[in-house]
Amino acid sequence: MLKINLNKFSYLNESILENIDFEVEKGAQLSLIGESGCGKSSLLKIIYGLLDCDNGTFFWNDVQILGPKFHLVPGMSFMKYLAQDFDLMPFITVGENVGKFLSNFYPKKKQDRIDELLDLVEMSEFKHVKAKFLSGGQMQRVALARVLAQEPEVLLLDEPFSHIDNFRKNDLRRKIFTYLKEKQITTIVASHDINDVLSFSDEVLVLKNKTILEKATPKELYFHPKHKYTAALFGEVNEIEIDGKVQLVYPNQFHVVEKSNFKVEVLTSYFKGKCFLIEAKLENQILFFENEKEIPKATLVYLKKIDL
Repeated sequence: MLKINLNKFSYLNESILENIDFEVEKGAQLSLIGESGCGKSSLLKIIYGLLDCDNGTFFWNDVQILGPKFHLVPGMSFMKYLAQDFDLMPFITVGENVGKFLSNFYPKKKQDRIDELLDLVEMSEFKHVKAKFLSGGQMQRVALARVLAQEPEVLLLDEPFSHIDNFRKNDLRRKIFTYLKEKQITTIVASHDINDVLSFSDEVLVLKNKTILEKATPKELYFHPKHKYTAALFGEVNEIEIDGKVQLVYPNQFHVVEKSNFKVEVLTSYFKGKCFLIEAKLENQILFFENEKEIPKATLVYLKKIDL
């Protein structure tokens, strides 16, 4: 089990994180979400041992994780961290990058492992290509393979699919997270992509104002967010009074009906593929709802909220 107890972390005398306290079971996948600058990347670096916090303790089972004040070479041997800059060596090949930290004592076993991981990230055809010739998305896939090479007990991923195009991202994401579950690798992912979070996380931790705002399963956070900030991380959300109670309502919870208490004026229709996101005006409030068809501007429609 990974146990994190961070009382305070400061940078240039400015407090960045405070009162961060949580645990991650072995083999579990935890996602960190929150607006840019909320401290997700800093928290990953602290957990890995790249940064020292002002006050706090971090343990993987009975082993204490210590920062650069205690280690000449920062980082823990049982843990791997994939940063957003990938840190590949540009003048060696893709295969050499993946196998950089694998033992040379059994050459065939090493090559088999490299081939297995390149197949996992769909980069087999680039095995003998130098890293400097790769695109950003290709570099990110190679970096993923490299951090998996030694099968770490704990894996920290910072925006792991951010440079990969949607054509390949969905399939790759399924492969990687399935692999991590099968290998029982404890994983923490910092991400802005809600598809990383909803489908693959066991728990989600929401960061805001230097600390933890909410922590729950993806379903609990999506269906029952305690704060508008949390709901807004999953997409557009309406904060509206219904039956005398202020509620958070997603656009797909509103349906157009013949008559209701919610009469809105359509302002704009945004094509989203499977539907249109309609921006409308309810008295002095802007409201969003989904509809199968585009609705002309200035049209008056009635809405009814349905429960998910």
